[in-house]
Amino acid sequence: MEEKVLYLGLEESELSFNLDKAVCNHGFFMMPPNRWNSSAKTLQRPLRLSDGQASLTVSISHPPNLPYLLIHLQNHPSSSLSSQDHNTILEQVRRMLRITERDERDVREFHKVCPQAKEKGFGRVFRSPSLFEDAVKSILLCNCTWTRTLQMAQALCDLQLELTKDNKTSDRKRKRGKNRKPSKGGKCKKDDSELTCSKIGNFPTSKELASIDEIFLENNCPILGYRAKYILKLAKHVENGKVRLDEIEKLAAAEKASIEQVYRKLMNIDGFGSFVSANVLMCIRHYQRIPADTETIRHLQQVHGRKECNKKNIQQEAQEIYEKYAPFQCLAYWMELLDYYENKFGKLSDLPESSYGTISGRLKPIGN
Repeated sequence: MEEKVLYLGLEESELSFNLDKAVCNHGFFMMPPNRWNSSAKTLQRPLRLSDGQASLTVSISHPPNLPYLLIHLQNHPSSSLSSQDHNTILEQVRRMLRITERDERDVREFHKVCPQAKEKGFGRVFRSPSLFEDAVKSILLCNCTWTRTLQMAQALCDLQLELTKDNKTSDRKRKRGKNRKPSKGGKCKKDDSELTCSKIGNFPTSKELASIDEIFLENNCPILGYRAKYILKLAKHVENGKVRLDEIEKLAAAEKASIEQVYRKLMNIDGFGSFVSANVLMCIRHYQRIPADTETIRHLQQVHGRKECNKKNIQQEAQEIYEKYAPFQCLAYWMELLDYYENKFGKLSDLPESSYGTISGRLKPIGN
């Protein structure tokens, strides 16, 4: 089968962009279906095609000294892909790696207020191909260990693979209480230079999750716990129009966007507390609020000597420390946190996937 390669030009981001640093800076890159090949320095995962339903596994690399990324389309006949499919794939890669004029402007402005970030090559925080995936993964960060967060993301990808199989063979209307053991998803193995995968599940869309009921989700993904009802409600509200993530993202992208207005809209969504809302804000290019959790308290106590920092005064303490980096307070905080992890564990881009579960001291967020 002929392998198709797409090219994504870096354009104005050419000088500041580094694939390792653009990917391996946030826990999202460790969460399925993302798979980072630490030896080949490539990112692999399924992406949606233009119909919003079918998925295609891609492998993203950045050859040295070239002003573009290579996007290898795996296990798919290139002749069956339309120009719309190609554009949809490219847009998802741009979003994940923040390769836009607006993102490049943010990187340059952040480097002005935080010169050490420029020295480190830090300024892009990895995110998902869609805001819905960012939002659900932010919920998965709440009130649990990092290992469980990774397991929950994998469970949802396994479920998506099952839903895709069922969609091809039968009516997918889920009956209350009916359940079936999900598959283990695709298997991956490393050869000398590449990470090769069989069919792996994508992260489910709002439409896919809205097609099932809460009991089905709880039975097939019991590891989600209380989060199942919030994830399912979000999916159903996105599908019926009660929650307009597209409008929220559009509002956030406006030149004179009000962060407080965007934040209030997020806080009004069931399951979105201050932590989830601040994390989602970071995913839509607003960095003024820091997603505060117990790891934030640890960081401010140990790194900044704020021994009295606790869940009641964390926002005030963070504001005092990071106000000088406005409007990029969250980026400055995240740069420090990344330094802490890499000083303790080594470069995240060099770590094997088997060690991902150890890369966090965070126990739980302060409010979901």
